[in-house]
Amino acid sequence: MVGMSGKRGNGEGSIYPYKNGYAAYVWVTTPDGKRKRKYVYGKTRDEVHDKWINLHTEAKKGPVATRHRTVAAFLAYWLESIVRPHLAPLSYVSYEGAVRLYIAPHLGSKRLDKLTVRDVREWLTRLATVCQCCAQGKDAKRKPSQRRCCAVGDCCGAYPSRRVIQAARDALRAALTHAIAEEEISKNVASLVKVPKPRRQKIKPWSVAEASRFLTDAAARDDHLFAAWVLVLSLGLRRGEVLGLTWSSVDFEAGELYVDHQIQRAGRQILHRETKTEDSDDFLPLPELCRNALRMRRAQQLGDRKAAGELWQDSRGLIFTTKHGTPIEPGNLTRMFALRVRRAGLRAIPLRNTRHTCSSLLVALGVHPKVAQRILRHSQIAMTMEVYAAASDEEVRAALGKLSNAMGGD
Repeated sequence: MVGMSGKRGNGEGSIYPYKNGYAAYVWVTTPDGKRKRKYVYGKTRDEVHDKWINLHTEAKKGPVATRHRTVAAFLAYWLESIVRPHLAPLSYVSYEGAVRLYIAPHLGSKRLDKLTVRDVREWLTRLATVCQCCAQGKDAKRKPSQRRCCAVGDCCGAYPSRRVIQAARDALRAALTHAIAEEEISKNVASLVKVPKPRRQKIKPWSVAEASRFLTDAAARDDHLFAAWVLVLSLGLRRGEVLGLTWSSVDFEAGELYVDHQIQRAGRQILHRETKTEDSDDFLPLPELCRNALRMRRAQQLGDRKAAGELWQDSRGLIFTTKHGTPIEPGNLTRMFALRVRRAGLRAIPLRNTRHTCSSLLVALGVHPKVAQRILRHSQIAMTMEVYAAASDEEVRAALGKLSNAMGGD
């Protein structure tokens, strides 16, 4: 053990006066296997001595970094060594974009261990006032003849939304959480800064009458995506879940649909991957409307395959494909939905909002409450019965009469 006088054994380092205080060093082994001096500083000898002792202890445990990384250097390491190998591809794309566009340009040059709450707060405040068209050179990337705003001195004021600012803060917070786990910092300054939550636009979901008008129009036009619209409206499936369904997911005899895969766009790739958690996987009962729609879809796809001939590409049995058998882009499904809503002359709602119509539609289809309970994922049948009690049987059944006729029903 080293005494307060600063005397030490061979290779233990030294404490000495330095500027307006004291400094000390310890010989450590760096992560790359080299022997280097690691320095600590303080205003008093006692303060430096305590830091010196702690550094000795740290050096005995294993390798010690002698140079503190910048925020940019740590984020680059975090993205490539932690996020890319261990998280979902979509998470990597999201975090990488936040780092490249919003975090590194403002905080990248700061030392990771010196980053403060004030730094983060000022960054978020400043970020809200930075035109991203200017910062990312969006207008400048256009051909000279097509430039129309920032590149010609007329800033368009494309400021980040609250949602973008929150996502940037969340990405930094996730990275700093890992920095704490690796003992590079002691506290997560990003988690100590609050950001205004994005205000969700409240959109009134479709009524059963509106949903039935949409489905009736799609059925009458022999829409290749009719079955997809039926599934999102009557089973509440998400966009990626519908596009990820394969024919092996469907059991026509048992009347069940197994949801365990999804289609996602991650950067330049379209991925057919498992749903986020095992809790998302489920065998859902198929009401008769869904079974009929899927049978129609199978006939349509066989027709597409025959028409495409050698151009057909087998996409591992996906139910919903393009005319040549390739997966459908998630973004394209959203655009197709919006197009068909306008064609049917209905009030526009986002595709994701269709989930809210599911419960009322099940009542209209005459689905037994116990079956509806499984579809709606209600833990208690009483919850399902509240849904049934809230709907008028006469009204909702009449609303789907035209749909049954369009599909050749009685």
